[in-house]
Amino acid sequence: MSEGGRSIRAMAHRRTSETDACPGALRLHAAADGMLARVRLPGGMLSGARLRSLRELAEEFGDGALELTSRANLQLRGLGPGDAPALAARLRSAGLLPSTTHDNVRNIAAPPLPVKALRVLVDELDRAILGDPLLPALPGKFLFAIGHVPLASDVAAIPVGVSDDQGESADPLFAVRFAGHDTGVRVESTQVAPALIAAAHAFLSERDVQRDTRTDVQQDTRQDVRLAGGSAVWRLRELRDGPGRVSARVVAALGLTPVAVEVAVPVGATEPGDLIGIVPQQDGLVAVAALVPLGRLTGVQLRVLEDADHLVVTPWRGVLVADLPPEAAQPWADRLAGAGLAVTPGSPWSGVTACAGRPGCAKSLADVRADAVAAARFVDGLPVHWAGCARACGSPAGPHVLAEATTNGYMITRRPAPGSGPGGESGLVGPSTAAAGSLRIGGAEPVTAGPRTRGLGDVVAVARRA
Repeated sequence: MSEGGRSIRAMAHRRTSETDACPGALRLHAAADGMLARVRLPGGMLSGARLRSLRELAEEFGDGALELTSRANLQLRGLGPGDAPALAARLRSAGLLPSTTHDNVRNIAAPPLPVKALRVLVDELDRAILGDPLLPALPGKFLFAIGHVPLASDVAAIPVGVSDDQGESADPLFAVRFAGHDTGVRVESTQVAPALIAAAHAFLSERDVQRDTRTDVQQDTRQDVRLAGGSAVWRLRELRDGPGRVSARVVAALGLTPVAVEVAVPVGATEPGDLIGIVPQQDGLVAVAALVPLGRLTGVQLRVLEDADHLVVTPWRGVLVADLPPEAAQPWADRLAGAGLAVTPGSPWSGVTACAGRPGCAKSLADVRADAVAAARFVDGLPVHWAGCARACGSPAGPHVLAEATTNGYMITRRPAPGSGPGGESGLVGPSTAAAGSLRIGGAEPVTAGPRTRGLGDVVAVARRA
């Protein structure tokens, strides 16, 4: 099970519980290849020492690898049904499970490139979440964000008046956004954590008010999912006039005066723009950013990474070795490349993600990772996500190409931007073991799909470029 978007067809059913099935370090998910545990990393940040602890746990209890999720968390697969107590105890001693009540709600996204001011705010918000006795009622899908992130957050604090999240002013203002909507709420840095906590409380209160009165049909603006009256709400955007009503509650609770905004329209997920190679930080330091093929770190790769002091997992399934002096950057890049991680532009893994697929997921109709490997090539275009079924677990939040396995082959669909409504051209590509099918993109001549090692990759490449 992966984090991220799901397809329209898979989400159209009526939910009956306000508690979602998101796994955690305590609530494990039963997958086809064993139990799955998700370790949450606020802001994607962790030390090499903690990564070493996770690698040891993966080797002792799981399949020896770690998976990166679309929310910059880590997962262990292949655990035994009785491993949960020992796993929790070890995670707690490693500092990776600070609470048994709040584990599933520590969902905080932040820009991957380390910025000290935002790191501090992530830590402040995490402590505030852990200290609030009401917040375990939040759904596990509810997402906080500090700074611009390539994810569709429920509540976010975005620096305004500064560029690229660099925190250039002494105390920048932050715009508080509600499911991407800027309603004019502005706070100083010292108010960021209190404002986001107030927004979470407001979501819970508004959900309670609407629980027994939902008779309207609410449209999810990101996935165009229609939730029937009485269906449980997991995301702020699913509330009736959620951004406006939750924002009003926050303004009243904190005594704020919203500013006028020119265009009060939702802002969806930001473009991911793969971070790769040697990139500058503040104060003369640098980071080495690597893409992890299909988001799966092997034991060899983990042993290399755990030598770093500061690591950041990225939302597009990459990892940064951060806070390096410039002279250390190239040796680190060489080590990561030697371990099989992508550290140069033009990698065939740029923008390519996949769900677990077979054999890890019983619902999957194909070994999507193997098919993604066979079709992989560098394409400068939309990201592509390989999914084993209509749920499309782990899909990117922004525009992308979805290669979805069906009983008849792969359906290749161009998914629209958040908030743009339904759409996206699609076509069926025959089973990966046989040539069949074609896909017409934007009025162009159909592209014939051949065997998976050739035709499938051709069709996906055309869809990404179109």
